[in-house]
Amino acid sequence: MTSPNIGTVVPDMELASTGAKTVKLSDYRGQYLLLYFYPKDNTPGCTLEGQAFRDAIADYTALNTVIIGISRDSVKVHEGFKSKQAFPFDLLSDSDEQLCSLFEVIKLKNMYGKQVRGIERSTFLIGPDGTLIHAWRKVKAQGHSDDVLALLRTLAA
Repeated sequence: MTSPNIGTVVPDMELASTGAKTVKLSDYRGQYLLLYFYPKDNTPGCTLEGQAFRDAIADYTALNTVIIGISRDSVKVHEGFKSKQAFPFDLLSDSDEQLCSLFEVIKLKNMYGKQVRGIERSTFLIGPDGTLIHAWRKVKAQGHSDDVLALLRTLAA
């Protein structure tokens, strides 16, 4: 399966989610779907990014946008992270890297002088019709939510 390009329909996938449920991407047709991939729960950058999305949830809701966070952490770890940070959105466990592979976010990264495979912080906006509208890669957590909201406001205008 090749990575979706801007303007193409994103293939449907099903993953385990917080809240003891299974989520399919197609469940969100009719709304904008913001998928943000992050490396690891309870780390500084990932916490900052999630908090920014959390703090702007009213703006996202007003723009008909659902937010979903995705990492390779287990649902159990996600539940603790979500609860601790009071995230009002679901976190999906992609432990088998199904969705990560589709969006090509697994990269070789340098950590403490060693190369490791990990998620490159990336965000994807899927339109109400299921097509990929925008991709942000190599995201910096600080200010990213503002950039996403700016694009959504442009689309709503």
